[in-house]
Amino acid sequence: MNYVSHPLIRQESIEERRYQLSITLRALDANTMVVLPTGLGKTAVALLVAASRLLSHPGRVLMLAPTKPLVEQHLRFFKQFLLSQDGSEPEESYFAMFTGDTPPDERAAAWEACRICFATPQVIKNDCLAGRYSLADVVLLVVDECHRAVGNYAYVFLAQHYCTTANKPLLLAMTASPGGDQAKVQEVCENLHIEAVETRVETDEDVRPYIHERDIQYIDIYLPEELQAALVALRGLVESRLTKLAKLNFRVPKPDKLTIKALNGLNAQIQQRIRSRDPSAFIAASLHAECMKLRHAISLTETQGSEALKLYLARLGAEGASSAGSKASKRLVSDPVYRNLVEESGRWKEELHPKVSIVCELVRTQLAEHPDSRIIVFATYRDTVQTLVDAISATGIACERFVGQASRDAERGLTQKEQIEILTRFREGEFKCLIATSVGEEGLDVPSTDMVIFYEAVPSEIRSIQRKGRTGRSGSGTIVVLVTKGTSDEAFRYVSQTRERAMVMGIKKMSAAPDPAPAPSIPAATKQMNFEEFASQGPAITVDDRETSSRVAVRLHELGAAITIERLEFGDYAIGDRILVERKTSQDFMDTLVERDLFGQIKAMAEVVPRPILIIEGEDLYTVRNIHPNAVRGTLAAITVDMGVTLLFTRDADDTAEMLYVLAQREGSERGERKVHPKKSYRSAREEQEYALAAFPNIGLRSARLLLEHFGSLKAIIDADPEELASVRGIGEKTAQGIWDLARRPYR
Repeated sequence: MNYVSHPLIRQESIEERRYQLSITLRALDANTMVVLPTGLGKTAVALLVAASRLLSHPGRVLMLAPTKPLVEQHLRFFKQFLLSQDGSEPEESYFAMFTGDTPPDERAAAWEACRICFATPQVIKNDCLAGRYSLADVVLLVVDECHRAVGNYAYVFLAQHYCTTANKPLLLAMTASPGGDQAKVQEVCENLHIEAVETRVETDEDVRPYIHERDIQYIDIYLPEELQAALVALRGLVESRLTKLAKLNFRVPKPDKLTIKALNGLNAQIQQRIRSRDPSAFIAASLHAECMKLRHAISLTETQGSEALKLYLARLGAEGASSAGSKASKRLVSDPVYRNLVEESGRWKEELHPKVSIVCELVRTQLAEHPDSRIIVFATYRDTVQTLVDAISATGIACERFVGQASRDAERGLTQKEQIEILTRFREGEFKCLIATSVGEEGLDVPSTDMVIFYEAVPSEIRSIQRKGRTGRSGSGTIVVLVTKGTSDEAFRYVSQTRERAMVMGIKKMSAAPDPAPAPSIPAATKQMNFEEFASQGPAITVDDRETSSRVAVRLHELGAAITIERLEFGDYAIGDRILVERKTSQDFMDTLVERDLFGQIKAMAEVVPRPILIIEGEDLYTVRNIHPNAVRGTLAAITVDMGVTLLFTRDADDTAEMLYVLAQREGSERGERKVHPKKSYRSAREEQEYALAAFPNIGLRSARLLLEHFGSLKAIIDADPEELASVRGIGEKTAQGIWDLARRPYR
């Protein structure tokens, strides 16, 4: 075996593969997208490119991956093979890992000390927006799972920011599956400023020697009579809803063609008529919601099994019985046909779908014949994952679930730390079978996995390729796809196969182009300011850290605002010490009004600053939900008149950002003398007392009220000792000392 020879790579550690070296040479010349099937060494290519850039250019390498387990995996790989500039063992500070768990101050210090940083994109985006450090000296940006670089995902902002601020930018994008939609692939290339595409498939001559045989098997399964009867009932419920929609003059799909695409088309018709104030459209919106729920129930029945269906019916029943439940849920659970289905499902004492027993048998047989095997079972839904874990564990085979972080009331997700620990134990052989949702599809580093089972076919070519790539990496592997006959399983099987072929052909054409289109040039007039200019210019705005995923924060950065990112107790944006801004889209505003405590949220913000502002962004409020216009007007009147909150309306996120920028400019300007208190024509005696005390440092209206309620008068507060002041709930020692000092300080 031949090994790569490089001054910064450990001797005889990386196998020399011709296609990897060829891709590396191309990637060193221009911003490149590398498309390689899982297991062919995308990370090795990144290592070779990074080592070459570090050898020839002073600066840093930044490698991004969408999840903490992937970031940790890349860090472990680079530490294993990379040497420092003088060929010695790198110091600990040479590498840095940034995730949401790393405090901002620690990130800034680690950035200055490291040569290679591994991070999740949102963390780096937040740091760039806040100006914590500069990407000017980053000589290579590696973007893993780059097919995510669409819409408002952090990769899009970071690629633009990097290419406009780095002194010597070079970008390497990597994916196993960019997708079969050529328009989307082109969008990814444009968003990442890609100039060249390098791809290989398993049949390429220079790749074939490194490919291990993968046996793909499709197992046909037939639904039992009980589940067929459940399908008949669910389809009847769908048909009755579609009939009602047709009577309201909507174009509806046939019941057996109820795809997500068809339902989205129906929703577009409904939204158009809502905007034209058609009362029947609100009824249609609720019927559409029922159809969405029923379609999901049908999918569970066809592809997941009786236990998954029973759990979903139970959740729908709880939602329908709740006072906060939607009208769609309440109507659906009161339908006699639906009730009969729930009654019938209550008589099912065991899992009826044959998939569960087939998976158990496949796992048992594989481990009996090959005891050292690693097996991954992929299922779409968490309920199914748990059902499989219980069923396989009951056979005496140790297995564990692998799911994402989000949690429901009944089931806790896994933290990223727990995900990393599970993968480590799986890799080391502590258990042989992993049951995973889609969170296990991207970048799972388990080289010895030799069987992958698809509990259901998936229509996405990206997900299908990623799942298949979990096996056949270091030896032969088997892929088993369970297909329920006469259901969406069959359709999805052929859809994903067609899309995979289209993707391969499309990428081949792109990579074969003799002169790939250059990345969009950035005119000098629109170049972003350098780091020092950016930090010293522009009005200051504090952005709540939960708002950084929005387009607003990015647009503020583009405008040149000096952004600080922190967790705000009230509001989404703070401007100076007088202005707090709550931003709500039209949909969010109406949803909060109906389902949550809108008035409490706005009132809390209004109590802590003299200038509270509510920005409502987007479409006409009166068309969002079926609420009488006078109720909406009453809400707006209460917010402005009763709470004293300024209402501003904007078109979209960009318009909101530009409004915030102007507000910050005005607040930060020094034209004329700033009034200490805003003018108000009338205040009650109580308000005057609150207002006078609220003018003290670190005292807002809330603290002023707490103090006045406790002491009874302004004089009693002024006369109180710091210890007495600090004894009031919500008043700290520092604030108490500040009141006492200011009240006794001589005026000069």
